[in-house]
Amino acid sequence: MSEWLTREEALERLKVRAQTLYAYVSRGRIGVRPDRLDPRRSQYRADDIAALATRRARGRSPQAIAESAIAWGEPAISTSISTVEHGRLIYRGEDAAVLSATATLEETARLLWASGAAVSLTSPGSDDGIETGRAAAFARLAALAAEGRASLGRNSASLHEDGAGAIGALALALGAMPGSGVMHQRLAQGWSVDGAGADLIRRALVLLADHELNASTFAARVAASTGAPVAACLLAGIAALSGPRHGGAAEALMVLVDDATRLGPDAAIGRWLGHDRPLPGFGHALYPDGDPRAQALLSGIDMDSGLVRLRDAVFAETGMRPNVDFALAALTRSLHLPPDAPFRLFALGRSVGWTAHAVEQVVSNSVIRPRARYEGPLWPE
Repeated sequence: MSEWLTREEALERLKVRAQTLYAYVSRGRIGVRPDRLDPRRSQYRADDIAALATRRARGRSPQAIAESAIAWGEPAISTSISTVEHGRLIYRGEDAAVLSATATLEETARLLWASGAAVSLTSPGSDDGIETGRAAAFARLAALAAEGRASLGRNSASLHEDGAGAIGALALALGAMPGSGVMHQRLAQGWSVDGAGADLIRRALVLLADHELNASTFAARVAASTGAPVAACLLAGIAALSGPRHGGAAEALMVLVDDATRLGPDAAIGRWLGHDRPLPGFGHALYPDGDPRAQALLSGIDMDSGLVRLRDAVFAETGMRPNVDFALAALTRSLHLPPDAPFRLFALGRSVGWTAHAVEQVVSNSVIRPRARYEGPLWPE
């Protein structure tokens, strides 16, 4: 019978950070299961950990180390903006889940941007004839990127001003009402949501504002490292976000929910796993004991029975818990938001983090330019 270790035991044997352990789990290199004495925690297969520890002891080539740094590996870029530690998301020393209980997106921007002054994400203009949605968001950022000033050599305050303007324009394209009010209220008005629903939108935006060096943030930083305008950095971020493995996961979850409604949760789960498709909306490499963003958002949502049955069936079958994509889908269904609301919320909230990282990258005055490991022929045969 296999031996199973606690997270602390696994970290001690591997001599790695928690993020690296979670990366091994996400790549299937370490087996994981819920702790039978405390299902909120996870246990890790000792045999897998022993094999990994042996390989680590032998050392790795510089090429292998570089490759692993790009794909869920060791930290590769220094930042003081956010991190994930001990299963919590931290914004400049503050727990994001705790912050989301009261903070607005503007207050979160002030924190992530380390701004000495209050941040305004104003959206000037009229809502007459404004197209909204994903295509409109791409078009607006593209226009701003084409017109924008290069970021190289400018100070943080000036770059933050560009970021605030781009975010305000993006908000209009994503459905917010124009004006100078707080962002969640203007977005809620655009979606005809009020009261408790508007507060849930506020919480979602804060929880989505940043998430360390995810794919879209890395794309934004690469653009910033060339001196591109801040709007161009946001455009790079939203382009990466649009992929089904990132901001499109909640939309895939909607399909899984439909399958579960039609076929029953167990049959739907078996069908997805049988086609070697990961279950969208569940599990996260950085949060083996549960995504705190999902927990914070779901605490205020009255989930419908279909989502509840799917959540329980997935946990029983795989031990995986809902992640923030599941919470966004639950929010969308609960408030009757537009079908692509998860993407819109993700893009608008994360634009604050993209701006923070773009400015940090510009100020560092360094270009992100890794080398490729070429495997093709050198000369014509």
